Amino acid sequence: MQVQVNTDKNIEGGDRLTEYVKTAINARLRRFGSQITRVEAHLSDGSSHKSHGDDKKCVLEARPAGLQPVVVTHLAETLDQAISGAAEKLERMLDSTFGQLNNPKSVPLTE
Repeated sequence: MQVQVNTDKNIEGGDRLTEYVKTAINARLRRFGSQITRVEAHLSDGSSHKSHGDDKKCVLEARPAGLQPVVVTHLAETLDQAISGAAEKLERMLDSTFGQLNNPKSVPLTE
């Protein structure tokens, strides 16, 4: 699974942040293995001049193999919380998505 990290002008990117995001995403999504081809992380700070409030945002877009992309967003006080929250939401969404594919609804038997 490829992980791409993008930041806005208010977030100082770099290798350290990129590795942190990759580690957080891989920890949550590792079990999906080759079912996911790529995850894009978009990090932003809605109000960089304020030091409080839920202004840090992480948007994660996952691209499951053979399916439409899925997107989650999480707002938090810190970038760490935003990344963790979004990764958790994405894990739940993918659980649901792949669960529905692996367990199709029962078809009633006909006589």
